[in-house]
Amino acid sequence: MAPHSSPEMATGPIALPEGADRSRQFSRQPRRSGLMLGIGTYLIWGSLPLYFMLMAPTGPFELVAARVVFSAVFCALLVTVTRQWRHLVALFRDTRVLLTLTAAALLIYANWQLYVIAVTTEHVLEASLGYFINPIVTILLAVFVQHDRLGRMQWTAVALGAVAVVVLVVAYGQMPWIGLGLAFSFGFYGLIKSQVGERVDALSGLTIETALLLPIAVVVLVVVEFAGAGLTFGRTGLGHSLLLASAGVVTAVPLITFAAASRRLPLSWIGFLQYLGPTLQFIIGVAVLHEPMPASRLIGFVLIWASIALLIVDGLVQGRRHRIARLGARA
Repeated sequence: MAPHSSPEMATGPIALPEGADRSRQFSRQPRRSGLMLGIGTYLIWGSLPLYFMLMAPTGPFELVAARVVFSAVFCALLVTVTRQWRHLVALFRDTRVLLTLTAAALLIYANWQLYVIAVTTEHVLEASLGYFINPIVTILLAVFVQHDRLGRMQWTAVALGAVAVVVLVVAYGQMPWIGLGLAFSFGFYGLIKSQVGERVDALSGLTIETALLLPIAVVVLVVVEFAGAGLTFGRTGLGHSLLLASAGVVTAVPLITFAAASRRLPLSWIGFLQYLGPTLQFIIGVAVLHEPMPASRLIGFVLIWASIALLIVDGLVQGRRHRIARLGARA
């Protein structure tokens, strides 16, 4: 998925208490427009399976490589229009930022590739599972990398998530590698991006990441052309070529709308909205693609949803405590 958030966003229930603390500063900002932008963003990310399915007969490797190329082109146009080249050049010259974004770029390329493979092989349910699991992965990374401490309810949620994975292993007859791969690649992507989050905005980040990925994308396109089935771009009609080129817009626009929404909404609201994407993917997998959903697999998803509910409740409780403490300190 990119999906999207963001990929570029590693927000989740672990950040809810902070969002609750910050809610007052958003009270005078246009929350309604922020909410609409946020909902629109996650609806786009959630409906990406349908978008990628329209790309047939383009294969997953050409599709992701083309997405990188056209995203880089579209971002370059946006940077030109917004006159941010000087800022972008300064970021390129910062070795720490460049190395961080290089690692992030490789992770997001892997995430995109795995997601498109999941969609084109009709594993959308497993892809949605990955993004449902992602908040739990984010929590584990916070514990083991950033040495955060978890409360009892958060540990319970993590334990439920672990049980859910075991149940799904039994249901699938194998480890849900696609879902876990998406969850961990996105989780580490968010962790790495958080190291430069204050300096690198969404557009600059995507521009640099796609620029860094261009050599890989070109190599992939050459391999597909000469050692694979051949490129479909330019050979399957003008409409298909335009649709493939639109991948740049579909990649960049949600990031921009997400950035706008995050400036207008408390972080807690963003934490809730993030579940719209995988929920929509789940609905597409079941209702549109008719992927199998036996009882054993449904139990695994129910356990995941229960762990998410615990995280949301914990975030609300912690947020309420912080508000009470803040009001008490002012009294």
